[in-house]
Amino acid sequence: MSTASKGKHKEVGSQAVWSLSSCKPGYGVSHVRDDDLETYWQSDGPQPHFISVEFYRKTTITGLSIYVDYTLDESYTPSKVSLKAGSSHDGLHQIATQELDEPQGWVNVYTSQDSSPVRAYVLQIAVLGNHQNGRDTHIRQVKVFGPELQQTSKPQNNQPNFSTIEFRSIAKHCTPII
Repeated sequence: MSTASKGKHKEVGSQAVWSLSSCKPGYGVSHVRDDDLETYWQSDGPQPHFISVEFYRKTTITGLSIYVDYTLDESYTPSKVSLKAGSSHDGLHQIATQELDEPQGWVNVYTSQDSSPVRAYVLQIAVLGNHQNGRDTHIRQVKVFGPELQQTSKPQNNQPNFSTIEFRSIAKHCTPII
């Protein structure tokens, strides 16, 4: 599941408000969402560092991809990240932890628990450690994924595709508006 993945996952990060625990001036939240691998978020302060993703509605999350580059960022590169999800910042539960060994490129972190995707209002990415015991961190891009919606078959005669018997019987007597 990278940003090039098609078919099974879609990017859902645009359906949320993003915030950071801290940032150096000029290296803020817009840089992890601008689709430019040359820009990055740089934290400012003691660890852990956080990226919070707050969805407008409860959202199904299958995983995320983080772009990091040890060859460019060295001690600023995360070595351990964790993911938490929940209904609010006060009700977050850990869903994944991943060690990163000198990563270069997209790192995929899956959120499925017991083969089921996570449903949450809030997703929090925590940088728990950096390579070479670095203090601040660089993350170049973050993409959050949900399941690709299945396309339903087109209704016949321009009628809505109702799923209950009651609505289907009513729809039979309606004239479609064209």
